[in-house]
Amino acid sequence: MTSKKIRFIADSTCDIPQDVLKKWDITIIPAFVNYGGNSYADDGVELDRVAYYDQLPTMPAQPTTAAPPPGLTEAIISRVAAEADHVVMLTVPATLSGIYNTFRLGASNLPPETYTLIDSGTTTMGMGFQVMVGAEVAAATGSVAEVVSAIERARKHIRLYAAPESMTYLRRSGRVGWAAAGAATLLQIKPIVAVSDGVVESTARVRTFGKAVEKMVELALEQAPIDRLALLHTNNLHGAQDMRQQLGNAIPAETYTINITPVLGTHVGPKALGVVTLNNGWRQ
Repeated sequence: MTSKKIRFIADSTCDIPQDVLKKWDITIIPAFVNYGGNSYADDGVELDRVAYYDQLPTMPAQPTTAAPPPGLTEAIISRVAAEADHVVMLTVPATLSGIYNTFRLGASNLPPETYTLIDSGTTTMGMGFQVMVGAEVAAATGSVAEVVSAIERARKHIRLYAAPESMTYLRRSGRVGWAAAGAATLLQIKPIVAVSDGVVESTARVRTFGKAVEKMVELALEQAPIDRLALLHTNNLHGAQDMRQQLGNAIPAETYTINITPVLGTHVGPKALGVVTLNNGWRQ
């Protein structure tokens, strides 16, 4: 079997740290955040995450998010494809965003056998871990089939849980129907949100944010032995560090703490926490 030069592209909601992107030569196509009459690329340059989340509660209107422009997407995909034998692309779920369709259109002029487009079914490091696993397998095997198989196995063993500090932003976003009801806000119910197979659902509801964090830790521990872990937050580093402490010996060597992309944080609001686990079973 001939070894291929395989490159990877993902949208910016994958939250992969810069050093990992550089290590595996992964290309990111930025989504955009719109507020104050301007549109900002989610590229880690135009939007400072700490400053953005600090400002979010006092913004006069809820910011909106958008898929990358078609021209930008096509240009980046074409450039990467010219440098590789095969391009593997992963995106946030098509059920939640137009990004998948933008990638599909951006790659439509390439020969079909030269690229693979994958709906990750999830987001932030739930997608990020799939990209990273794929890049590692590509480097080891040079086989597109092995890469796709590894990504599919990883997806089955990934769990993503998140707890918004307030339901306000999730309700305003309109992205999930169950969040539109005002009852959760009125009763101060804190949902544990799970993202899987393109669906955002409430898997548990508790009365306080502290209890929500405890429940997320419990759900994460159920995934042990954990191969890789990401602790997520929106300007809540202290909360992420507290989760890390509660997870104790279950914390694997490969653990990341991520102040998540504003494209996602816009919809969950400041001070949210989350956790992504990749169970060891994906290697079998």
